[in-house]
Amino acid sequence: MSRKPRLRSGSGVTMHDVGQAAGVSAITVSRALHSPERVTPALREKILQVVEQLGYVPNRSARQLASARSHTVLVLIPSLSNTVFIDALAGIESVLQPAGYQMLIGNTHYSDSEELALLRAYLQHSPDGLLVTGLQQAEAFSRILAERQLPAVYMMDLSDDGRPCVGLSQEAAGAAMTRHLLQRGRRRIAYLAAQLDERVLKRLQGYRQELTAAGCHDPALEWLNPAPSSMQLGADMLDALLAAHPDCDAVFCCNDDLAIGAIARCQQRGIAVPAQLAIGGFNDLQAAAWTTPPLSTIATPRFAIGAAAARLLLQQLHGQQDSGGSRCLDLGFQLQQRGST
Repeated sequence: MSRKPRLRSGSGVTMHDVGQAAGVSAITVSRALHSPERVTPALREKILQVVEQLGYVPNRSARQLASARSHTVLVLIPSLSNTVFIDALAGIESVLQPAGYQMLIGNTHYSDSEELALLRAYLQHSPDGLLVTGLQQAEAFSRILAERQLPAVYMMDLSDDGRPCVGLSQEAAGAAMTRHLLQRGRRRIAYLAAQLDERVLKRLQGYRQELTAAGCHDPALEWLNPAPSSMQLGADMLDALLAAHPDCDAVFCCNDDLAIGAIARCQQRGIAVPAQLAIGGFNDLQAAAWTTPPLSTIATPRFAIGAAAARLLLQQLHGQQDSGGSRCLDLGFQLQQRGST
């Protein structure tokens, strides 16, 4: 009877060699590397030390043929320079890496067409699942997912159509900041927005609802710019807003970048914040607490969203999704009241 050939890595070291050196079977080595939850932490650490010592490199192509899985997850985000999505990626990695999965990262640049092109390109690598930002994708994108039966989890927002998702109510968060400004006695509240993706526009809906209910909604105070967001744009938009509406007494910026730029411009122009103009932001980036005055903003759980989305996807991949469990996880948000309001 012929023996099975040993699976060799690029270094020439086999999984059998690792097992012999660690005093375990090749199957146990495979479990430690690819299904770490199936071995004890101490044993996995021992095997990883031997892997490092021997220079073993897993043969991914052989593994794919054996398991019919690539152990990769495609992650589509709209920006690689925005801290919001970098934090989400860190959360995703914190779950996928210990579970033996690698990320394939695609930057969509807030473009439906680029998002679709990336999906088609990365499908050649046979990802086991998909983590995608937002709920609005091209029709062809959704059709491909359905045809491929590719497990997917949607991040940063909440869906009511049954799709697995992890995020927060963008509309409720926008309403919360607007309500806070109203409670501080402000009535001429502007909304400064850039990029104008679906989440920014949902915050706008929350803003409108609160001001309409308070009887002080003025569409002329909605300043919407499709350009990429930046602190410079926030400063420039504030200048234009106050030139047109000098009676404005508060500004809700759709993100912290715009808000930080607006606060800096107020300092340059001698506008007292918040005595003359209250300023609120969104996301609670690290710099928000270090402006002068510190920025009031909406804190969003980006790392937690990424981690929870990855766990939800792994449950689908491993057939562990409880039919009675929630497929839409609302991780909420928190109003961080600081000196700018």
